Amino acid sequence: MNKVIIFSAPSGSGKTTLVKYCLETFPQLQFSISCTTRALRGTEINGTDYYFISPEEFRQKISEDLFVEFEEVYEDKYYGTLKSEVERIWESGKTVIFDVDVKGGISLKKYFGDQALSVFIMPPSVAELELRLIARGTDDLETIQTRVQKASQEIAFKDEFDEIVVNNELDHAKITIKTMVENFLKS
Repeated sequence: MNKVIIFSAPSGSGKTTLVKYCLETFPQLQFSISCTTRALRGTEINGTDYYFISPEEFRQKISEDLFVEFEEVYEDKYYGTLKSEVERIWESGKTVIFDVDVKGGISLKKYFGDQALSVFIMPPSVAELELRLIARGTDDLETIQTRVQKASQEIAFKDEFDEIVVNNELDHAKITIKTMVENFLKS
């Protein structure tokens, strides 16, 4: 059976770090590259971190029903998973791993059902999350405030995921996730 693993969390929870850990630990996983209309950040690379496209291109793909899931997170800031990306990974014999926002994670779980393990990465607190976002240094203070407000709303959806991992200590979170993923891949 083709499987997918979904990681979702509020921005700054450590989700991307944990997804990278899974990719390093489990060679049978392959990262699903999402499409987005937002600008590149830091050292991101088009086609590696995301497929960066214009809002017009994104809306065209929506009209052609090319997405498994998509969302307009902020005005003209779309994120989505192309059906062709999932098929490409499955055809290579790998399990898909997603790094998506909370609504995307819920949508993917509904779409894939029992083929999916959905994991919510929980920050230790909203205050800690804000400190992490500031330390990351990729966003201005106004953007950080928007992300912190959104995080409070996203945490309310944590129970819609198969598993919840509180990331207050990275090494402990890695151990928990390693066991979870091993068990899912064996099932």
